[in-house]
Amino acid sequence: MSDDRTTAYAEALFAVARAEGPLAEVEDELFRVAQVVRGNDELRDKLADPHIPVATRQQIVEDLLAGKATPVTTSLVSMVVGTGRARDLPVIVDQLVAMSAQEANKEVAEVRSAIALTDDQKTRLAEALGKATGKQVEVKVIVDPSLKGGLVAQVGDTVIDGSIRRRLDQLRNAL
Repeated sequence: MSDDRTTAYAEALFAVARAEGPLAEVEDELFRVAQVVRGNDELRDKLADPHIPVATRQQIVEDLLAGKATPVTTSLVSMVVGTGRARDLPVIVDQLVAMSAQEANKEVAEVRSAIALTDDQKTRLAEALGKATGKQVEVKVIVDPSLKGGLVAQVGDTVIDGSIRRRLDQLRNAL
């Protein structure tokens, strides 16, 4: 769910990412950071805790991203945390990713995979999803070991579930 402030933050981050760094790289890094924040309650609570000084929360971001993200990405995440919007970071980044895809006339495919995918695999997957959906697709991968294997791709409202977990569930139901 988004509100005007969340949209304003997404637009601001998008503008800075486009102006200050390689947009695709910064966008990808922000997406990965947002997934970590979304999936880690303890981290999200620490970054959003108003009882922890802002400087300390921003230092947590700096320490976590040191050497793993561009300075632009680190600064953007630090800014969002510093303004007290850490809980909204995943939604803000989702909107930023959608804006970036729209600017490039692409659809975003959120792909869950049991393992990390290589660049070649991402490219081939984007082509296959493009053929399946009739749209130009940009792939964002989320590693989800619970799938056991295979992929689950979502492009807009279309979900393609080729996971081993789903197949095992189907077998269980059949038995």
